[in-house]
Amino acid sequence: MSDAELQEEEREALSSIYDGDENFKQINTTTYQYKYGESDTPKSFIVEIKWEETYPTDLPVVNMETFYNKHIHPFVKAKVISLVKEEAEQFLGMSMTYSLFEFVKEKFEDLMKEQPEETEIADVDRLKICEELDQQESVKKEKKEQLTKAQKRRQWNRTDAKGEKPRGWNWVDLVKHLSQTGYKDDPIGNS
Repeated sequence: MSDAELQEEEREALSSIYDGDENFKQINTTTYQYKYGESDTPKSFIVEIKWEETYPTDLPVVNMETFYNKHIHPFVKAKVISLVKEEAEQFLGMSMTYSLFEFVKEKFEDLMKEQPEETEIADVDRLKICEELDQQESVKKEKKEQLTKAQKRRQWNRTDAKGEKPRGWNWVDLVKHLSQTGYKDDPIGNS
């Protein structure tokens, strides 16, 4: 069987297995998500599995960088991804999405032991917000050089309507230049 045929067969199996399951979501024909834990709690996350063209011969892409997972600690995300990839190695060449989702379901409690509680997350968020405000204030403190009205007028008069200097603004006045340098005698003496 080709990879495309295996994918089609697995697609049908997943839709029949998870029919009516609110935690399962098919994003498109090759991307699937499953939500673990109670909705909108700090101890819940979504695992996304995306099939490449060569799936199941090659490993699927495991993603934890969805907006829903913004509260999950980066260490927990990395651990989930590494565990799922490690588990997927044994299923190469076979349909594995269902098995991977069930594997995470079994390991969910162990994974959530390392996830900080809500108050700890709130403290981390407050620290990030304070740091961002400090950065914004430092940006605001940097002021532009203040010009007087006369300086602004002189700059304006030096430029045309497009803000460019007029053509020839730096040309040398030939007559003025020669009058300053003076006439030099011809070295050959043909005067």
